[in-house]
Amino acid sequence: MNSRKANVFAVVPAAGIGKRFGPGGKKLFNTLAGKPVIIWTLELLQSAPEITEIIPAVKEEDLMIVADLIEEYGLRKVKQIVPGGKERQDSVYNGLRTISEDKSIVLIHDGGRPFVDAEMISRALREVGGCDGAVVAVPVKDTIKEADAEDNETDSPFVRCTLNRAVLYAVQTPQVFPFRVIMEAHEKARSERFIGTDDASLVERYGGKVRLVPGSYRNIKITTPEDLAIAEALMNLRRET
Repeated sequence: MNSRKANVFAVVPAAGIGKRFGPGGKKLFNTLAGKPVIIWTLELLQSAPEITEIIPAVKEEDLMIVADLIEEYGLRKVKQIVPGGKERQDSVYNGLRTISEDKSIVLIHDGGRPFVDAEMISRALREVGGCDGAVVAVPVKDTIKEADAEDNETDSPFVRCTLNRAVLYAVQTPQVFPFRVIMEAHEKARSERFIGTDDASLVERYGGKVRLVPGSYRNIKITTPEDLAIAEALMNLRRET
């Protein structure tokens, strides 16, 4: 499938309750360099020429807040906002259900990742051709050890083994799929009540081939107050370059 000819729908899950962010949990509405985090993310997707439409999925109680922000910042590619679900996977599925074009491409990107850039988006869209998915990822820097399964629920488990860092990647978003591939994977997962760690894991579960695409260590996900401080520093670096 030629992704450049197909319409590209960006589904943006942004309904997380943000427990790790502290009281209130409204991490995506926190101000980053003068704008809410979610707006930085949506503006970057808005500026990507390949993206046809953006579909944010937010908590039902935040629908009007987000609608007002969309209007305030003139985000014309946002044609609809959908209510999120209990799990991130449910939020993505709610966004997928609004798409009716079988031959379209779906780009899924976390609302809390405001440092995605145009090249990452273009690269992922190019690489999805000829496979079932393309996900942005970076090689892990740390040594990764697997805990003993029988001891893993303790605070100080024993090491089972040390994994080969040369073949390990930390996966980010965007993640890009042909619409029918990701929709069918979500529907099968729902029927089996399976919750994956990301959307690509659903495609992999049902035999799909997913390609790893170079990402960026700056493409952080804002999850904690410490992440917001790092994001402010990254914004300052962006202004200086």
